[in-house]
Amino acid sequence: MTKLYFIRHGKTVWNAEGRFQGSGGDSPLLPESIDQIADLGNYLSDVTFAHAFTSPIKRAMDTAEQTLAYINNQPELTVLNGLKEFSFGVWEGLTFKEVKQDWLTMYDASRHHPERFDASQVPGAETFEAVQQRFRRAVFDAVNAYGGKDVNLIFFSHGAALTAGMGGLLNIPLANLRDRGGLGNTSTSILETNDGIKFKELIRNDTSYLNVPANASNTI
Repeated sequence: MTKLYFIRHGKTVWNAEGRFQGSGGDSPLLPESIDQIADLGNYLSDVTFAHAFTSPIKRAMDTAEQTLAYINNQPELTVLNGLKEFSFGVWEGLTFKEVKQDWLTMYDASRHHPERFDASQVPGAETFEAVQQRFRRAVFDAVNAYGGKDVNLIFFSHGAALTAGMGGLLNIPLANLRDRGGLGNTSTSILETNDGIKFKELIRNDTSYLNVPANASNTI
């Protein structure tokens, strides 16, 4: 049995400002996130991980490196491009309010009806299917290389990519992908697999160790 821990990066300046970051945008972690990452690290400190993986984007890499510093048996960290955030093209850097003003239909689709999202209407954006494909490939390769009986792996990624990617691993239809809402900053979700092909969800969006209420600025 291979258990996979999926971590969303800590809260950033643009998260607090309600801006799209995507794969091409980035902003620093907030000072409060450093303490929350410490809480995450202490929560996971006694888990033995065979390997760790991170998105190449700085906010995820910073979260990964800071979290792993608290792990008693610190694993090696590998960068996987498949874990990067969903590309939102021209939306990146804009506030949610600004996007809703000019792309209301596509904004609503991205947040509530992924099956209706048409990336061709948002220059530079990825499709949900493309994000799922690269995310699943990264996870499949990681499990194939490091998985096994009673093995734990940890992945650091982003809210939209994790929602799409984990949904793909669980074979959740696009129309139902957002039914349970988003994922919180510094949250933990856990899947398991016996064969690296079929996955089962054990925990989704656990933030109990943070004592931080969910709101629009820390959930996507």
